[in-house]
Formats: sequence, structure tokens, C-alpha cells
Amino acid sequence: MASLVGFVVVISLLVSRTPGWPAVQETFFNGEEFVATFPGLLEAFWLNVRIFLVAEPLILVLGLLVALARNLRAPVFLPIRVLATAYVDVFRGIPTILVIFLLGFGVPALRLQGVPNEAVFWGTMALVLSYGAYVAEVFRAGIDSVHPSQRMAARSLGLSAFQTDRHVVLPQAVRNVVPPLMNDFISLQKDTALVAVLGPIEVLRQAQIDASFNFNYTPYVGAALIFISLTIPMTRLADWLQARTARRRRAGSMA
Repeated sequence: MASLVGFVVVISLLVSRTPGWPAVQETFFNGEEFVATFPGLLEAFWLNVRIFLVAEPLILVLGLLVALARNLRAPVFLPIRVLATAYVDVFRGIPTILVIFLLGFGVPALRLQGVPNEAVFWGTMALVLSYGAYVAEVFRAGIDSVHPSQRMAARSLGLSAFQTDRHVVLPQAVRNVVPPLMNDFISLQKDTALVAVLGPIEVLRQAQIDASFNFNYTPYVGAALIFISLTIPMTRLADWLQARTARRRRAGSMA
């Protein structure tokens, strides 16, 4: 701990003594600008939180359904497997910001009757589709990590294929993938800022507006601090879940 504090102090001293530090301090770390703009940033961040809270459960449902579809083995389900595989390949291959552009500007341009045109709606749907492909692969890896003997034991007890997946395979698979899912949702929380390209006033867009008034970039630092205040606790939770999973596996292997 002492070495870490010493390292931070040394770096701080070196940075503060550089010739350009006064200009950087005034432009990025202006106290008056921070106090004036931070309440507005917090208010705008509520939109990011709402997008996250709506997108997260939809991503979980979509990812699980796609993962199950890709694990259907009967020949009759071949079209479903092909569609699920194509969905994963396409949306994992397209950058998330391009998906937001395509849906956010493309779908409203079609002027479809009964289809929402709000930028927030399509930005959220773009995040769901993009992250759903990644989460589907996480779920699929979790399903494949369950030992085949578990499935065979369940079938020998008279459980149907559906009952085996529901009561034996999926509970173990979900438990195995909770830590990597947490990492995906940490990234999702940050990527809610990408919706700003469609125009909604979320925290990044609010920081851009505030910075444009005085050509001072302190609001960007404020926005970064807001994201950090949320993502760091989520990161520590993910680390704790990973450690707990590792302890359970070691205990199971020793039993």
C-alpha cells in the first residue's frame, strides 16, 4: 500500500511540474466549471441508467434463447440453428456504434406505421441486439461446460430433454457464467453513452453541450467520474463472484 501511495505521489509531482500543466489544469480540472456542470451531468446520467435497466433483462432473455436455439440437435431445428448462428455472426461482427446508427436513423426513415421513432428506443434496441449476440455465446459456453454425465443421469431418471435442460443443465450453466456476464454488463453500462450519437441528452451529450459553452473540457472529466463511480463497484462484484466460483470448483474437486 505504501509503495502504491508513493508511486501516485511521484507521478502527481512529475505531472504537476510539466510546462503545460497549468493550461491542462484550467481546461480539464477547473473547479468552478466542475461545480457548475456536475448537477446537470448527474441528472442526464439518469437516462443512461434507464437505458441500462431496460436493456439488461432483454439481453439476458435474448442471449439465453439464442444459446438454446444453437444447441438444438434435432434435424428439424436446422433452420432455427442457422438463423441463431447467423444472428450471432452478424451482430458480433458489426461495431455497436454502427448498429446504433443503422437502427437509430434507418428504421425511423422507413416511416412504418405503429413502429416507434424515438431515438432512445432504437438506441436501446441496438444495444440489446449487439450485446445479445455476445451474451448468447457466454450462455452457450456455460451450457457446454456442464459435463455430459449430468445430462445422461437426468435422462436415466426419466426426465425429458426439456426437463433436463430446465432443471439440471441450465441452473449449472447460469451459475458458471455469472462472472463473465457481469463483465459484459459493465461494458454495457459504459456503452449506453453511444446512444448520444442519435441526439438524446444523456451524460455524454450533456458534457458535450456544457463543454461547448466555455470551450472547457472539465464536464468530460465529471462524466468520466460518474461512470467510474458505478463501474468500479460492479467490477469488484465481478471479481468477488469469480473468486467465489473458483472456491466452489476447488471444493467440488476435493470432495
